[in-house]
Amino acid sequence: MSSPEKQHDRVAELANHLATPEMIARYEPVIGLEVHVQLATATKIFCSCPTGFGAAPNTNVCPVCLGMPGALPVLNRAAVELAIKAALALNCAILPHSRFARKNYFYPDLPKGYQISQYDQPYSEHGWVDVTVEGARKRISITRIHMEDDAGKSVHDGFRDSDRYSYVDLNRSGTPLIEIVSDPDMRSSDEAYAYLSEVKQVLQFIEVSTCDMEKGHLRCDANVSVRLKGAEKFGTKAEVKNLNSFRFLKQALDFEIARQVALIESGGRVVQETRLYNPDAGETFSMRSKEDAHDYRYFPEPDLVPLEIGPDWLERTRAAMPELPAVKRARFLGEMGLSEYDADVLTAARSTSEYFETVARVSGQPKMAANWVMGDLMGTLKAENKEIADSPVSAQHLGELVKLIASGELSGKLAKEIFPKMFSTGEAPSSIVEREGLKQISDTGALEKIIDDVIAANPKQVEQYRGGKTTVVNFLVGQVMKATRGQANVAVVGDLLKQKLG
Repeated sequence: MSSPEKQHDRVAELANHLATPEMIARYEPVIGLEVHVQLATATKIFCSCPTGFGAAPNTNVCPVCLGMPGALPVLNRAAVELAIKAALALNCAILPHSRFARKNYFYPDLPKGYQISQYDQPYSEHGWVDVTVEGARKRISITRIHMEDDAGKSVHDGFRDSDRYSYVDLNRSGTPLIEIVSDPDMRSSDEAYAYLSEVKQVLQFIEVSTCDMEKGHLRCDANVSVRLKGAEKFGTKAEVKNLNSFRFLKQALDFEIARQVALIESGGRVVQETRLYNPDAGETFSMRSKEDAHDYRYFPEPDLVPLEIGPDWLERTRAAMPELPAVKRARFLGEMGLSEYDADVLTAARSTSEYFETVARVSGQPKMAANWVMGDLMGTLKAENKEIADSPVSAQHLGELVKLIASGELSGKLAKEIFPKMFSTGEAPSSIVEREGLKQISDTGALEKIIDDVIAANPKQVEQYRGGKTTVVNFLVGQVMKATRGQANVAVVGDLLKQKLG
């Protein structure tokens, strides 16, 4: 970093302590995100090396991803199909002609000395994502999505200069990425958080990527500037790189907004630069001057032919797409009558939404199905540290349980007893009911004898009821339920008691 830039950074650090909420409120943040997503292919984008996580360092490599002289890349068709799905799901236009380019820069974990990316001819552009923040709906535009290969990973070890070592693991080099570049449409860290959450959910839903941030499958760079409210011109932006959690994204943006406001208010100016976020200190710090496109000396990749995405390929890929979470949420609200909260929870993951839909279809009771999936099932799965895909209770069986409750064959209390047995054995509810004799008693003839015995055994409560204290009927209903081990139909018991008590 040059001397003037260092000076401005020191001014920022000092001035940040003076950035009051009132001061920040006079400014409007302008935020754009660049989201890097690793595609869920079995092999790398330009070679056949596996992409699996956790292998021993530098074992999933070959001459192509090591950048050896004379090694030629070959484009992975599966990576292109996943990239197309991502673009369609994010409402982008797919361009029939695109091409790869070399992005030249030096870094120890970039063995070729350049990254194969797309520059002036990306495969998709002009998309959008709808987000909701504090009840207000907003559309965030996407400038473009392009494909590229990933670099390796530098590993730093040791604390003292005498025993500090740096290593390079090239297993990740060449893994397929898409970069989703938004327009600078976000005006708060909350909007950025909501945008990234929606992108992650959509990509996981269509199984384009696991988006596992701990494994580096989803990373985010944030471009942020500030301007006085009402101003037309954007301020000078800083880029905060390699944000690998939602919490860090929000914290880094809030700090960077405060830093830039304080710098301007103290008479300084924001420098265009690349910064990193230190979560321990809760601050961003300068990494290097921000590069422009010409710094990378882009030129067309000579070893790859232009990419052609024809209409047949595009339509086949579109036809194979699952229903997107936003469409599914709307259907759950409209057709099934669920609340917004229920619809949000049940569409958080594709596996959850598909499980719920089976339960709702089998039972014919969407609301009751939602309550059982979100309540008893998810609570038990969490306690057992299991995912819904590993549930011992199949969606078919849970649907049958809900149907038994709705039809009156099983009381809610009995169902709560049966469900843990279903979870531990994997059995159908009907099998457990039959084996243990737990079917609900609705036959009036069978219940009248029990009710007569309860009335005879509780003369004081009967007298209170006939004296006007009608709430005492609940005690008598409870006695009948106790006598039948909870198997009596509560509604039928209540009606019979009121008839007999006159």
